[in-house]
Amino acid sequence: MGTEFLKIKECDEAIDIIQNLFDEYLKPQSEEIPVTEAYGRILFEDVYSRMDFPPFDKALKDGFAILAEDSFGASEESPNTLEVIDFLEAGSTTDKIVEKGKCIEISTGAAMPEGSESVVMVEYAEKFDDKVNLLTTATPGQDVAKRGSDIEEGNLILKKGDFLNPGKIGVLLSQGFETIEVYKKPSVGVVSSGNEITLQGQDLPYGKIYDVNGGMIKNDAISCGADAKFLGVMRDDYDEVKEKITKSLEDADILLCSGGTSAGLGDVLKHVLDELGEVYIHGISVQPGKPTIVGVIDGKIIIGLPGNPVSALMIFNAFVAEPLTKLAGIEKDFELKTVKGVMTRRIHSPVGRMQYQLVKVDGEDVNPIFKDSGAIFSLSSADGYVKVPKSVELLDEGEQVEVYLFN
Repeated sequence: MGTEFLKIKECDEAIDIIQNLFDEYLKPQSEEIPVTEAYGRILFEDVYSRMDFPPFDKALKDGFAILAEDSFGASEESPNTLEVIDFLEAGSTTDKIVEKGKCIEISTGAAMPEGSESVVMVEYAEKFDDKVNLLTTATPGQDVAKRGSDIEEGNLILKKGDFLNPGKIGVLLSQGFETIEVYKKPSVGVVSSGNEITLQGQDLPYGKIYDVNGGMIKNDAISCGADAKFLGVMRDDYDEVKEKITKSLEDADILLCSGGTSAGLGDVLKHVLDELGEVYIHGISVQPGKPTIVGVIDGKIIIGLPGNPVSALMIFNAFVAEPLTKLAGIEKDFELKTVKGVMTRRIHSPVGRMQYQLVKVDGEDVNPIFKDSGAIFSLSSADGYVKVPKSVELLDEGEQVEVYLFN
């Protein structure tokens, strides 16, 4: 019996439909989290400084806080001698004022005492008792970080969409932020389907295979900024699929199922989606990955990926990764991750369907990987894929191509 695809779409049309469904049903949300736990998160709003930083004039070197004019003309041969009236460590203060002929010994990071304007490094001074000989001339402001020289109060310091790396977290901490508003990670559930699937750690009877797609797709979704969880395996049984999808959608806004997407025996996902919601795509004009299903149930998106691992990963990267990444607040141009090269072997492609051909890149050489879509080891050696348009039947050896690199 032939396979029937009722709502098959061209690639560009499928991309638009999926993005539109994300835009309609899944609005970006925020959550407030501790700054100390914000590494790797995405800022949801612009952040402005609460105060000047540094919040006071600060010594940049160990030495002596002075009036600059007290050092004028000083040299090793003819030092200027000053009275040392106090000592300041970082974090300490003094009520003593630096006046002409006097100075205060100071440590790096300490607030400059009143009246002082420069620091003479300890290497250019000789202290004895309560006196110090200055061996060099200092300019006004020398080795002093002025208040607000790094950040002024009220300035934009981080932008919406910024990835919070250690440096940006340090900026927030310097401003006294305890919590910060970040994009809430999209909630993604991942389910594998098929009577042949066995989970790792279990016995593997003859005719069965270990689940590959569950962990693979979950981690791909995590790399797109999602909070993704593997929710187990469902068999090719209508009631089991219906129950699994219904329960999974209680905790997930997006459900990624792999397997059970064509119209053959035991492939029931489409019928469950027809009953519980609406099917928007049933088949994409692409190879591999034609039997892809996209539907909506109660405002939540269900995407049925092909069961073959190569097909599943290719469809995820080509059609799901970009809208999922945008929902997570990550700004990324998916079309920039490309390299050009020359085909080392001929590729035959089916006319009428876009083909995604796995390749390995070696310098300028682009080597096609000729294995079926269930060959999981082809994924481990592939650097990316070449798009062969549906109107092209042949890419010849020596032809220049553009390779879309896996992220």
